[in-house]
Amino acid sequence: MSGIIRVYKRDDEGTLLFREAWFDEDYSQFVMNHGVVGHQSKTDETDVPDVDAAESLMDAFAVQCAEDGYAEIPEEEQHWVVAQYALKTREGTDRDRYLEEKAKDALISHLAWRGLGIVDRSEFGDAKLNIFCLCPDVNKAVNAIKICIRGEDLDFTKLSIGSAPFGDLQALRLKHSPKPASAFTL
Repeated sequence: MSGIIRVYKRDDEGTLLFREAWFDEDYSQFVMNHGVVGHQSKTDETDVPDVDAAESLMDAFAVQCAEDGYAEIPEEEQHWVVAQYALKTREGTDRDRYLEEKAKDALISHLAWRGLGIVDRSEFGDAKLNIFCLCPDVNKAVNAIKICIRGEDLDFTKLSIGSAPFGDLQALRLKHSPKPASAFTL
């Protein structure tokens, strides 16, 4: 089974729309999620008897999306949006690892249900926790990350956010900081 199909297109007003589909093996359902990037999506589930039926629905979904003008956005056309926490120790503590898991789980869900990308990875270093998100729309992703972290009560006062083009992490630019700052470093 091919995992998830995630595609995008701009409508006549320039609004970025998304569609995605996957087979949920736990519930034996074909799931379609769609909407305006940055807004809570609409979801439709269809019960399917087996993996072959789900594969047929995935194929039909891909064909319909292509006919409707939707396409994948290549990674090199997306941006890194990095949610960063300042830590008290260089390598992080058990409490920081708990924060990492809670923040990653919250961001995975929050970004996905709004078509705003994926959480790619996280890492500790230099007294910072960095959570790397690959996103099609930087500004909407930054706003969504701030809303998510605040809503999950995950210490918003220590959160900074930076962004960079996919191919150039050295070009990170500060997008949000809890205190006056001019630069964002990993």
